[in-house]
Amino acid sequence: QVQLVESGGGSVQAGGSLRLSCAASGRTFSTNAMGWFRQAPGKEREFVVAISWSSGSTVYADSVKGRFTISRDNAENTVYLQMNSLKPEDTAVYYCGADDYFGPGVTSGFGSWGQGTQVTVSS
Repeated sequence: QVQLVESGGGSVQAGGSLRLSCAASGRTFSTNAMGWFRQAPGKEREFVVAISWSSGSTVYADSVKGRFTISRDNAENTVYLQMNSLKPEDTAVYYCGADDYFGPGVTSGFGSWGQGTQVTVSS
């Protein structure tokens, strides 16, 4: 089992930036995919971005391409999500996830989840 702890959420005006962090602990030796989903009020959880722990390959949702950047620190077992040019529609609870496999399935979900961190973007 992998434990995930997110941090870095908050409130910002449209056009601003935030940086989320997700620290993994526990059974991290088998983890090869980490990333983020988000869930806005009244909506289903949706895929945002994922990164391969081994290769660094990434996949982004079209809605965040060019604005969000995921990165990893292998030594610290931590992934970061730099969010720039934020829009009100980015408002959601952001959930960090982890899985043993990085492939097309990561856009459907992860095996382990963090508790979530709120991001609020005001217009």
